[in-house]
Amino acid sequence: MAGTVEPKDLADQLVEAARQLFVAGVMSHSGHANLSVRLDTGRFLLSPGWVRDLRPEQLATLSLEGEVLDGELRAAGAEIIAMHAAVYRARPQVGAVIHTHSPAATAFAVAHRPLPCRTEPMLRFGQAEEVPVVPWGPRGSDVSVRGVAEVLEQRPTTSAVLLANHGLLVFGPDAAAAALLVTAIEESAEAEIAAKALGGAVDFPDGALEAVRASMARAAR
Repeated sequence: MAGTVEPKDLADQLVEAARQLFVAGVMSHSGHANLSVRLDTGRFLLSPGWVRDLRPEQLATLSLEGEVLDGELRAAGAEIIAMHAAVYRARPQVGAVIHTHSPAATAFAVAHRPLPCRTEPMLRFGQAEEVPVVPWGPRGSDVSVRGVAEVLEQRPTTSAVLLANHGLLVFGPDAAAAALLVTAIEESAEAEIAAKALGGAVDFPDGALEAVRASMARAAR
């Protein structure tokens, strides 16, 4: 859990996760995103809205009630505090949250289409089910935040949601894991779109998740 790690190390991990997203090529042209990492049961670090060349000193410390405890956030960043806090309240085991406008995943969000789990990286990196869609609401509004909370309650095992007409929201045990899942989801969305030209993507066979887990367990020995 994130609470056992020093705040400076958590900040460094968040900065590295942002860098890895750009290295992986899964960011939008604008580079817009926001990333956060849980400090303890009541606080988290949050990035500004544009994270290209992110530095630790740019991170602000927030309470789960939305109060800025340290640092500064511009208005655009302040709008998304409640969205990140809603995930941390709903999922005590979550250590990091990442929101991006990754192009292929955002295409599914714009189409209001859940993203099926049909690629092995999604199985391996924490999303062994479709990525559901949260109904649209103005960014950071009560409507939007309630929508996120309701979908998380309805789908207790999902590690990601698509924000209708907006983008992707992913969460995991730490910043590195969340970044890996963002990449896996974006690649899967690209593959779904490309497979349509070949007749459409095909579901995994029954037992695929169990087979992947067994393979990973053997490799870890």
